[in-house]
Amino acid sequence: MNILVINGSPKGAGSNTYRLTSAFLDGMKQGIQDVQTKGLSISRINIKPCLGCFSCWNRTPGQCCIQDEMQQVIQDLLWADITIWSFPLYYYTVPGSLKNLIDRQLPMLLPFMEEKAGQVGCGGHPSRYDMSGKRTVVISTCGFYTAKGNYDGVYSLFDHLCGRGNYTTIFCGQGELFRVPELSTRTNEYLSYVKLAGQEYASGSISNKTQELLDQLLLPKETFEACADASWGIDKGGAKTGETIARKESDTLIFTRQMAALYCKENYPGKDIVLEMHYTDVEESYQILLGKDGSHVYTDGSLAATTKIETPVTVWRSIAAGEIRGDEAMMQGLYKVKGDFTLMLKWDTYFVGSRPQMQRMEAPLSQKNTNMNIMLIPWIVLWVAPAIHKQWGCLISIGICALIPLIFYRNKKTVYDILSNALVTSFSVTMLAGYSEKWMLPLSYLSFAVMWLVSCFWKVPLTAHYSMNSYGGEDALQNALFLKTNRILTMAWGVLYLFTSVFTWLLMRTSISSFVGLINSVLPIFMGLFTAWFQKWYPAKVAGGK
Repeated sequence: MNILVINGSPKGAGSNTYRLTSAFLDGMKQGIQDVQTKGLSISRINIKPCLGCFSCWNRTPGQCCIQDEMQQVIQDLLWADITIWSFPLYYYTVPGSLKNLIDRQLPMLLPFMEEKAGQVGCGGHPSRYDMSGKRTVVISTCGFYTAKGNYDGVYSLFDHLCGRGNYTTIFCGQGELFRVPELSTRTNEYLSYVKLAGQEYASGSISNKTQELLDQLLLPKETFEACADASWGIDKGGAKTGETIARKESDTLIFTRQMAALYCKENYPGKDIVLEMHYTDVEESYQILLGKDGSHVYTDGSLAATTKIETPVTVWRSIAAGEIRGDEAMMQGLYKVKGDFTLMLKWDTYFVGSRPQMQRMEAPLSQKNTNMNIMLIPWIVLWVAPAIHKQWGCLISIGICALIPLIFYRNKKTVYDILSNALVTSFSVTMLAGYSEKWMLPLSYLSFAVMWLVSCFWKVPLTAHYSMNSYGGEDALQNALFLKTNRILTMAWGVLYLFTSVFTWLLMRTSISSFVGLINSVLPIFMGLFTAWFQKWYPAKVAGGK
């Protein structure tokens, strides 16, 4: 399979569109075993304009009188089984240099007139060569918020070149976003869809489902247009038609305005948030008001900040670009956060497409979550029921353990769920075999404590497997601050149950031994309250550099 890629952008390999083309080509190579590719970059080849002399039709049929690199281009077009045209939209059509190459394809046509299939009444010229079986893909980005309605000129051109319906298109609006590192999360997601389209095209055609993903906007219309306006760094307020207010803003202020433009007002929390960005390396400070009607950037520091981030602009750009994780940068002391830390925990909720990677959005509903109750319920039954009535209590514990696996179809199980079920069953069977609950129940608390404490030395501590559901699922397990917070909490819970095992051993030898399970439930309630507080306090403490 021979594939020719014609890069029609004056920017060559630095073209935004060419990133889509590369992704599409990568997908095709995965779907086709034997692939040979050639690339032509319009910015690097010498093709003169057509003279309109028609020598290629009458004096030297099939041969242009201009001696340049166009002769090789024609040979490459004839060689290719698939030709991919890659270009940005320039003034509602192809760039001038690419149009020049298309004009110079005249030697590939015969001078005779004929009606083209699907284009009755238009007239046209038949191909000089057998082009049957050849396929064409047209990939393009534009600077508008949507491709819809802006490619009429391109469709018309390729309808005549290839025949209506005889080529495949991937047209993407908001093309300039592909050069913004801070939006790489969203643009890389889109590129994965383009790669998938390449795989499908290699096998036949792009599926409707994939096409729907390709047709989605990268950012909402209002968000994109606000980002685009901010990128020029020129105040347009009060400008009249044909005029420009030459008040150039600093790159740092432009960056801040673009970040503010990503604010999702639909997630307004009910009260205004004032985020102050103090860029320590350039000594510039700006405030972003996040309100119910949108965001606004203040340059005079007139607002009272609810959250203040002190950071070098280079660090924050690296975080926004995904070059470094926000939590890792914080742990290294590269930036500080003062005031309300809630904004950091819910960053993705407020800023769509831009993240310091402190926390990601809630896991999709279709994704199975872990559930700590699956681990805890067998233990709770073991600690309460046998102390009241040994035989029936143990039978109830075994019955609960037998039923727990039925819940797994709705939840993601962990090693601790499986281990807990096995341990509780073992303790219940042991007590039914005649061993005293006065020894078995304290040992069960001890084994429970050991399970928590040992997990502190593993890569992912016990509590992290369950609390990750509120912090974006398994992605949270890559967050160093999240893991450290949970490691401390896991250690605290392990120590609590270590002491509980001793207390239970003593309590089982008193007259109130039947109430041991109820009595031992008091301290975990307070520990639960501590956990809820610590999960907010500790990250804020680390962020503030205290």
